[in-house]
Amino acid sequence: MKKIRFIIIGSGWRSLFYVRITRALPEMFELCAMYCRTEEKAEKIAGEQGIYTTTSVEECLSFGADFAVVAVNKADIFKVSRQWLERGLAVLCETPVGLNMDDLREAYKLRQSGAKLMCAEQYIYFPYFSSVIKLAERGLLGEPYSVGISAVHDYHAASIIRRILNKHTESFKVYGKTYKFSVTETADRYNKFFDGRQAVKDRVRLTFEYEDGKAAFYDFCSVQYRSDIRSNYICIQGPQGEIFNNSVSYIDENFIPRKKTLVFEGNNDKICFGDEILYKNPFGTRLNDDERAIAEVMVKTAEYVRGGTDGGNLECALTDAYYSIKMKEALETGKEISGSPKLLFTEG
Repeated sequence: MKKIRFIIIGSGWRSLFYVRITRALPEMFELCAMYCRTEEKAEKIAGEQGIYTTTSVEECLSFGADFAVVAVNKADIFKVSRQWLERGLAVLCETPVGLNMDDLREAYKLRQSGAKLMCAEQYIYFPYFSSVIKLAERGLLGEPYSVGISAVHDYHAASIIRRILNKHTESFKVYGKTYKFSVTETADRYNKFFDGRQAVKDRVRLTFEYEDGKAAFYDFCSVQYRSDIRSNYICIQGPQGEIFNNSVSYIDENFIPRKKTLVFEGNNDKICFGDEILYKNPFGTRLNDDERAIAEVMVKTAEYVRGGTDGGNLECALTDAYYSIKMKEALETGKEISGSPKLLFTEG
């Protein structure tokens, strides 16, 4: 594949992931420019990151980039994505595509009218998650009927839950509660803390139920992303076995119980299940898991823009965002909420 050329819209924390990816993989990616709203911000980012920045929309369009990465605040993601789509540029937007039903429906209509919109939902491409998804999808456990996940939030969790349980636009019910607990903070995005500071954080627990009896159990607190004293977990169960974190228990072809542990090599460069390689780093560099997964989405976006298919990316991202809306509704009302993602893709 020829070099992937793109621009970045936005200059916040998330946008810098794309800068680091380009710096690490210059033979694959070319960052034409980062668009900033003010000259002051453009000069600051250019000085700090050593990249070309601009405040000119016309200049951004003149580069003939494959796509624009929209990495602005959540409230503006859809609005800004629509602006650049209307200017004739393909867009890879950060998550979520939108925060309300109107935006999600409009995003789908834009696609139907020919706009090329992709979403950077990357967690299903993380080395670990892609590995356990592969094991679940191939039937090692039988057909998975439950998943418990305490690792990622909202739409990210929805993407993993739906992939494991093979759910698309099927109806569901969701209910649960928010708990408030004190926790000692050890880190944020930028700093480590060693002063014993504590904060009260929300712990959200939700249950998803489907008409065929499948279920998912969501458990998350925001400190999990960076805390040194909080752990993540995932538990996938089917009639023939269970995956719990790195441990895989299953019944073999002779109905004999077996147990194996996933083996990780390097910086998650390879993940093996026995002699089988479930994941192998496709980029040959020391990107972290997040950056590696985003790079994979960027490659898929370029393939789509250049004449391929999006592999259902947008429909999945819209459904994940819809799940997030229903999760919020369940927590705010304290009631069991019914959801039907197919409403996103129908008139009315």
